[in-house]
Amino acid sequence: INPIVEAFALFLGFHSWIMIRVALPNRYWKEFTENLWMSCATDSTGVNYCRDFPSLLALSGYIQASRALMIASIVFGSFGLVATLVGMKCSKIGGENYVLKGKIAAVGGVFFLLQGLCTMIAVSWYAANITQQFFDILYQGTKYELGEALYIGWASATLAICGGSCLLCSCGIMTDSEKIPYPLQPSSRGHVRTSNYDRNAYV
Repeated sequence: INPIVEAFALFLGFHSWIMIRVALPNRYWKEFTENLWMSCATDSTGVNYCRDFPSLLALSGYIQASRALMIASIVFGSFGLVATLVGMKCSKIGGENYVLKGKIAAVGGVFFLLQGLCTMIAVSWYAANITQQFFDILYQGTKYELGEALYIGWASATLAICGGSCLLCSCGIMTDSEKIPYPLQPSSRGHVRTSNYDRNAYV
């Protein structure tokens, strides 16, 4: 894998992971009122009052699903960061078997893609419900607009998907100098012989 691509993918993945951690507790999934954990209101003096949702089972299904998907995306992102760090050429972890390290980096790319997909589904599903209520002429409740946390989530998902795609697309590109031949093996008579496999084959 090209070290520059690795570094760029790690940069994207790390920033997407940070943005998830910013979006998840953000108060404004619905404009000025609500996120995945609490509902807020502002009185006549301009003071905000927030209260946690009283019961998990009483929540709407899309809020429960969005919670689970966002938490899963943080977990996938953590695994992706670790796998990418281990699989990077400049990392000493895992030795100098660059083929194995490339496979580990590819696994990191898969985790980043899963992170991005979970985040994209969560914020898009939440936004779809807000939009549906806003344009539903029969809906009698308060109508809200999209909050800033949703835009942070979309940006995070885009970065994660781009980072994971970079790792997956580049993991199979290797030059001959990166291929590790099988080592010389001593024969039963003490003579040195090569493996029956092609010296240019790699693990």
